[in-house]
Amino acid sequence: MIKDHLQLKAGALLISPPMQWDPNFRRTVVFLCEHSDSGSFGLILNRPLSLVMEQVFEDMEGFGEEIRWGGPVQPETLHFLHRIPEIITGGDEVLPGIFWGGDFEMLKAGVRTKQVHSEDVRFFLGYSGWSTGQLSGEIEEGGWIVSESNPHTIFETSESALWRESLLQKGGSYAVLANFPDHPTLN
Repeated sequence: MIKDHLQLKAGALLISPPMQWDPNFRRTVVFLCEHSDSGSFGLILNRPLSLVMEQVFEDMEGFGEEIRWGGPVQPETLHFLHRIPEIITGGDEVLPGIFWGGDFEMLKAGVRTKQVHSEDVRFFLGYSGWSTGQLSGEIEEGGWIVSESNPHTIFETSESALWRESLLQKGGSYAVLANFPDHPTLN
């Protein structure tokens, strides 16, 4: 296995290999928002929930952006990624043009004034977290494939295609894994 942990940094994608059977992360793609000596924080990009923002917040009526499951840690918390820092200030720029969090009241005001559009923001319940050294250890054991990210991956690729597209984009032997059957015993 390639030593992917050398690329491990905020803004990276963590792609679960097809042999990952943990139901929390099976065929997921995690956007790593933070990685430091004290641990790592990420959001699963391709686990939509049957819930939209206007169902959760009365003052976001008409805003049908879907909420995704960000991971198994603190599932009662809401997180968001966006690409509109001129409207939502206070976020952390993870990659050029991709921001994590920010002023939620500004976000809601932007929804009311129609300045915030669903294609510019992604919402998540819960998150994926790792303690010091845990993620590097999982990568070393083959539990994750590390890849680069970009705004297209986060805001434009459909959830259903994201896992496969991320492996194809990584290329080489990883592209072969993109065609690994979901249930190999059924083939």
